[in-house]
Amino acid sequence: MEILWFLFAVIMIGAVLGPVLLRRRGGIRQVAPGSPDAADPANYGFLRQEELDIRMPGPDADLLEVLDLVQRTQEWKAASQLLAGTETHGERRWQRVQAFAGAASLELQQRPGGVSDNPGGQWLRVWRAETPKDAGGAAVHAEFLVQQAWRTAAQGTDEFRIILEEAKEACAQAALLSPGDPVPYIIELSIARGLAYPREEFEQLWLKILDRAPAHMGAHLAALHYWCEKWHGSRDLAYGFAEAAAARAPRGSLLAALPLFGVYEHLPEVNLVRGFYESEVVTKAVEGALFAVHSARADDPMLAHVRHLLVFFLVRSQRWSEAMNQLVHVDGHVGALPWTLSEDPASDYAVYRALAVAGYEANGGSPATLPH
Repeated sequence: MEILWFLFAVIMIGAVLGPVLLRRRGGIRQVAPGSPDAADPANYGFLRQEELDIRMPGPDADLLEVLDLVQRTQEWKAASQLLAGTETHGERRWQRVQAFAGAASLELQQRPGGVSDNPGGQWLRVWRAETPKDAGGAAVHAEFLVQQAWRTAAQGTDEFRIILEEAKEACAQAALLSPGDPVPYIIELSIARGLAYPREEFEQLWLKILDRAPAHMGAHLAALHYWCEKWHGSRDLAYGFAEAAAARAPRGSLLAALPLFGVYEHLPEVNLVRGFYESEVVTKAVEGALFAVHSARADDPMLAHVRHLLVFFLVRSQRWSEAMNQLVHVDGHVGALPWTLSEDPASDYAVYRALAVAGYEANGGSPATLPH
């Protein structure tokens, strides 16, 4: 269905795809919005593009409540309490640390100000100043510095290195405050990538994480970047790392999906070739991710990350029904790969969602036939 990919390319150039795709068995073509033949994502209960939450990959009601409170009142105590009550070795603590750090970083970007101007993220500085031995605050501060380096400084510059060196020291302090906690070392993985740790030093850091949380999916995703071709490894090293992790994954672990992330990190520059997404390497990685999703706990905090990447690959592979099965689980939140790499994550996600709906209906699907 080359016409579908022609349409996709046109859309990605700049058009925003709404409910404008005609349902027709065996083909898809563009029609006017509001046409009775249009494939409308709203028919499936999907949220409108402007209602999509770009902050997180999936719901975390407690985190959202505390984030809103902290940003509204500029009081940090609720954030500290939430992290103190979150399991140290779990995926959710890592995600919450990232969320708080990201919120402070974005606030500072929006309101740089001065000392007397109440700059954004002031609540994090007060948190660290008032409770310097709070392990949660120390971890959030370390992650905040990492995000500041990658967001505000050009890679390879003195400014970039100085901020990451400061973040490295903050990670060491956070680790001392919470022995056995993998999060400070997971934060350091991004520092290792930015400062180009030698492989021996990186592997020593990785062993500290394996000692504390050997099946931590978030840690594996962060480490995978280091081994990628565009950083300090190669395609073979990245695939080897991902496949080894998948092979030793315990039952119910999402690590079986790691090879799909490795494939994504090494997509060719021009990847609209029809056969690529039906190739053995892609098909094997997709099947591994589907297996991981089916066997994982329904409340696994990393499950939404895998589902979002599956939507991308399943749509590209024209596996419409399977893409729809993932969409019904993640719609509403788009703070995950691949959407977060876009300047407008909600728009990119909406494009793929509309294509999935159109392909599904073009092949006989309907809201009545889609399981929830």
